[in-house]
Amino acid sequence: MKEKKAFYINGYFGVLVLGVLAAVALFFTSMSVYLPSVLIVSILLWLIGAILISGVTIVNPNQAKVILFFGKYMGTIRESGFFLSIPFARKIGLSLKVRNFNSSLLKVNDLDGNPIEISAVVVFKVVDSAKALFDVANYHQFVEIQSETALRHIASQYPYDTFQEEDLTLRGNTTAISDELAQELQERLSVAGVEVLETRLNHLAYATEIASAMLQRQQAKAILSARQTIVEGAVSMTQMALEQIEEGQDITFTDDRKVQLINNLLVSIITDKGTQPVINTGSNKEK
Repeated sequence: MKEKKAFYINGYFGVLVLGVLAAVALFFTSMSVYLPSVLIVSILLWLIGAILISGVTIVNPNQAKVILFFGKYMGTIRESGFFLSIPFARKIGLSLKVRNFNSSLLKVNDLDGNPIEISAVVVFKVVDSAKALFDVANYHQFVEIQSETALRHIASQYPYDTFQEEDLTLRGNTTAISDELAQELQERLSVAGVEVLETRLNHLAYATEIASAMLQRQQAKAILSARQTIVEGAVSMTQMALEQIEEGQDITFTDDRKVQLINNLLVSIITDKGTQPVINTGSNKEK
C-alpha cells in the first residue's frame, strides 16, 4: 500500500451546494401541488442532498482521514479543515503527531557476555497513513516490538565498557550507538509507514547480580590503565633526563652508573609515596 490523495472539496462550498439543492427541492415540493409530475424531481433532489451530506468530514490539525469506500482505499485527507468528500465512505482518523515510546527495561548480554540492563526512548511519527493502517495489524504495537528487538540486537554487538580508546562501547559512545539504533530501527519500521526522528539510551547499567563484581573489575582495569600511563611517562622522562644531563654537563656515565640512575629515576617517578634521598659519602674500611 502507498498513500495517495483522496478526492474532496471545500466543506463550506459543499454546504452552499447542499443549500441550493434544498431550496430547489423545496420549491419543486411546493409546486407539486399544482404539477404532480415535478414531485419525482423533488424527491430526487432531496435524495441527492442526503447522499452528498454523508460525505461531510472534519479533519483536525496534525490528523489524517483515511477514506474507504466499501472496503476500497480511496485516498487520504491530510489538510486540516471542513471538507465534502466521497459519500457513504468510511473515514478513519489517524494521528500524525510526533510520539514518544519508552521501551521497557531489557536484560541483554553484551559482546563480552556480561548481562546488562538497557532501555531507550524512540521518537517517531506516521508519514504514510496507508502503510500504517493496512500493511501492519497495529502500527503502535509494531513500533514497540521492533524497537525492543533492535535494541537487543544493538546491545549484543558492543561491549558495555573497555579501556581501549579505539573500541566502540555502549557506555562511552552513546551518541554513536543511538544513531546506529535509529538507522536500524528505521529499516525495520519503513514497512509500517513510520519515520524515526530520534532514539536515545535512557538507562544503561550492569545487571544487579554482577554489578559489584564488575565494579571491582572496572577499578582493577582503571588502576592497570593508570599504571601503564605512568610507566610510559616515566620511561620518557627518564630518557629525556639522561639526554639533558649528558649533553649539558659533558658527563659520561658508565653502564653500571647509568643503570643505577635509571633505576632511581624510575622509582622516584612511579612510586606513589615520597622518596627519601640517600647521600653516598663513600665507604669506610675498618682496620
